[in-house]
Amino acid sequence: MRHRVVKKKLASDTDHNRSLLNNLSTELILKERIETTLAKAKLLRPHIEKLVTYASRAVKSGDKIKKYNAVKELGRKINLNSATRKLLEDIADRFANTPGGYTRVVKVGNRSGDNADMARIEFTKEAPKAVKPAKKAKVEKAAKKDEE
Repeated sequence: MRHRVVKKKLASDTDHNRSLLNNLSTELILKERIETTLAKAKLLRPHIEKLVTYASRAVKSGDKIKKYNAVKELGRKINLNSATRKLLEDIADRFANTPGGYTRVVKVGNRSGDNADMARIEFTKEAPKAVKPAKKAKVEKAAKKDEE
């Protein structure tokens, strides 16, 4: 019986849904932005948020055992080792001090073939870009002007 179960099913069996979520979460972690149907994006959002929260807690703790267990647990839910590594090293660090809301779902229109509602799911914060150091000549000129 499905009393008080709110989770969507997508008209598939449990194994297929689990596989779909694992594949979508792997692609989202690797590409940081994917386009899929609205129903799949809404189903993926809580799944990926839980993974990011688990990874960020493991990274913040600094405990080697927790990090080891996190790698093992995330490896069951993410298909590629490179995606697990990226989640733990890049994405978890980016959202370490954020208490949730790591992803956003944006509707992008309808698919031309079957008119299905399409959506783009992406991480909210962009990866920090490398900052170019200021040229010494400009810094020295600014310092001289301040002295005068």
